[in-house]
Amino acid sequence: MSKIQKIKGFVDLFPEEAAKFTFMESAARDIFSRYGFGELRTPVLEKTELFQKSIGEDTDVVGKEMFTFPDRKDRSLTMRPEATAGVVRAFIDSKTHQPGKVSKYFTFGPMFRYERPQKGRQRQFHQINAEIFGAPEAQADAELILMLKTFLNTIGLTKLAVELNSLGCHECRPAYRQALTDYYKSKDKDNFCEDCRRRMETNPLRVLDCKVPACKELVADAPAITDHLCGECKTHFTAVKTILDGAGLEYVLNPRLVRGLDYYVRTCFEVASFDIGSQTAVAGGGRYDGLIKTLGGGDCAATGFAIGMERLAMLLDQIEAQAPDFYLAVVDGEAANQAMLFAQQLRDKGLSGNVSYGGGSMKSRMRSANKSGAKVCLIMGGDELANETITVKDMVGDEEQKTIPQSEFLAGI
Repeated sequence: MSKIQKIKGFVDLFPEEAAKFTFMESAARDIFSRYGFGELRTPVLEKTELFQKSIGEDTDVVGKEMFTFPDRKDRSLTMRPEATAGVVRAFIDSKTHQPGKVSKYFTFGPMFRYERPQKGRQRQFHQINAEIFGAPEAQADAELILMLKTFLNTIGLTKLAVELNSLGCHECRPAYRQALTDYYKSKDKDNFCEDCRRRMETNPLRVLDCKVPACKELVADAPAITDHLCGECKTHFTAVKTILDGAGLEYVLNPRLVRGLDYYVRTCFEVASFDIGSQTAVAGGGRYDGLIKTLGGGDCAATGFAIGMERLAMLLDQIEAQAPDFYLAVVDGEAANQAMLFAQQLRDKGLSGNVSYGGGSMKSRMRSANKSGAKVCLIMGGDELANETITVKDMVGDEEQKTIPQSEFLAGI
């Protein structure tokens, strides 16, 4: 019978690797709570329409990468390819927003995109997201960027590059789109890749985001959106930069920086790490005022970011597992049941450790105790069972091995 293999692009995380994800989540909970964020958990499955309306029909995510299928009632459902749309949907469904109220949420969880698996990028991947609703002010954007940097520093990433841009708003962007369109017309369209030729008609800004070298060279002299910002967008962007400057956060202005999803306006940013030498993008985000209204909610400002956890895991050192408090070595099968009950009493008192199942030679049990890294090895055999004692061997110091009543050992914890 042939074995059932995992699906391509889906990865199993055993304890050593999973520890990195637990570490990142714990750090995020700690840091984000300092900034007033609360945790929100949303479903991994949503109506396809949610992503079509929010991300955009003409994006690669919706057009090529989503896991979409009909349910038994022929309704189109999609495994979430990103978190923000679901968070916005939940926010609208909750009907808790009031004018002037600011809501802050963070989320963890798996996302799904059908793309070519590669190192640090799988078809099921994980993100940490943070969103602020109800704050149109530039201070919210700056706070997010500062919080993101604090989080990345806390988990040990210090060699960071922050790129910053403004995408304008619905008032000033049309003129910029026209300026881009005119620029593209001055070039030989056939020199652009197939995706960019399509994007010229549907979303001219996305051409700036193309990673194909020939296309990057063709747009090198394209008009900069920062030269087409309206007065309000200029003021907003200046305020963001002023706060970051005051906090001593270094950044690079990149007028070619655009986000891959259609809902972004004004501030956008990306963060890369150089902690393993080469540049690795680990996070990005920006403002998306108008998305809540597009999805059927009120007119509510919003800004947020997403962190790729697989990318971060590649940069983190191995997380050292905490040494167990004890290893209970059973050297006589008759003592196995009592040993398990004794270990349960230790765990009830807050200690951690393992019990060897059944009997075995002292040599093999001590070898297992050494491998476990336990602070103390407890030995139970026929003599200990009969006398209700436990033999204690110090595994980290130089105390002599001793045999004492089980009650005495428990009382000393």
